[in-house]
Order: sequence, then structure tokens, then C-alpha cells
Amino acid sequence: MFLSSRSENMLFGMGNPLLDISAVVDKDFLDKFGLKPNDQILAEDKHKALFEELVKRNKVEYHAGGSTQNSVKIAQWMIQKPHKVATFFGCIGTDHFGEILKKKAEEAHVDAHYYEQNEEPTGTCAACITGDNRSLVANLAAANCYKKEKHLDLDGNWELVEKAKVYYIAGFFLTVSPESILKVAKHASDKNKIFCMNLSAPFISQFFKEPLMKVMPYVDILFGNETLFFHVSWY
Repeated sequence: MFLSSRSENMLFGMGNPLLDISAVVDKDFLDKFGLKPNDQILAEDKHKALFEELVKRNKVEYHAGGSTQNSVKIAQWMIQKPHKVATFFGCIGTDHFGEILKKKAEEAHVDAHYYEQNEEPTGTCAACITGDNRSLVANLAAANCYKKEKHLDLDGNWELVEKAKVYYIAGFFLTVSPESILKVAKHASDKNKIFCMNLSAPFISQFFKEPLMKVMPYVDILFGNETLFFHVSWY
């Protein structure tokens, strides 16, 4: 169904957009910021200078990232044409990294409609590569600032939601705007469309059980692994 009737904006994703910044670094760089060779962490105060230094000291590659944005970007890549089959909503900052992120999403042919605000900088994820290892440091920043009433509820944006036939949202977005997820999920259910969700990480079911359970009745396809499904069944 999905491939045979593909059209612009038929796949909708909403989540935490991050600008992936990838570079090969040395052990001294990892040690300076207290990083392990193969790890995934959220940025702390001691990592604030990491992103700027990574760009200044190394040859970097930029990619439109974040869990949901990556997923719809890959879907668009697999489909190829038409362009803009995938729509994406999320929050970024009005800054240089935000402009790069918009450009990279456009290059991937994703129809990204970001909520732009100036209180927090665009979210970033540093990929510090040493040999075969990759140390990831994510700074969510603006991604945490998405506002349903200032973006999703706007007529022009909601029309894009209504245009979609398949919806995909990662559980990570439950920490930002569960009310936005619920509105999209209810629409998909009311219109007999397909709503997909990813459990994302164990901490979602551990610490965000209530909003997760509110959305769960509307989920048609649930993604996860053995660990994630165990946590959902346990809690």
C-alpha cells in the first residue's frame, strides 16, 4: 500500500531534530571531555565547549539527525521519488547550526517544517570517531522546546498532518510534547490511518509510563527490542 500509492507528505514524523556533527578525533580529545571510545551520553556542562571545538579542530561532516528524523530520512531515501514523501516536525534554534540542519534536511528531500525559537540553540549530536569506535554526545537543547500550540495546532501545519497516511514517532518525544503525540495518534485512529511508535529506550517506560500508556491504545505498529518490550510488560 505504502509504496504503490506514494505521494508527497504521505509519511509524517515528529520528534527531536539534532544536527549530527561527525569527525575523527584522537584519544586526547576524548580524555579532555571525559568520553569513552564507544559510548552514548547526554551532554553535561563540561561538554559545552566540545561541539565548537570539534568543528574548529577537525574536518567535520554534518547530517540531519535525531531518531525520528533519521527514520523518515531513510524512508525517503529508500523511496527516492517523489521527493518530500516524508514530512517532519520538530524544534530548532534560530542559529547557524539550525540553518545547516535545514539545508541537510532539504538535501535529503525531507519536507521539514521546524518550529524555530531563539531561547535555546539547535540540538546537536557529536560523533567522535576513534578507529572503529564512535562516542556520541547529544545536546537536545532546542529539541526540548517544541510547543504544540505554536506549531502543530497552526492550520498550515495541521493540514500536513491530515495529508499523511502513515505516522511514525519515537518514544523519545514523550519527554518533550506528549500532548502533540496524542493529538496526532487520535487523528490517525479517527481516520483509520496507520500510527507507528518506537519504544526508543528503557527509561521511557520507566519514567514516562503515564504518557506512554495514554498513546498506546492508538498504536498500530510498535517497534522495540527484547529489552524494551520487557520493560513495557514489567511496568
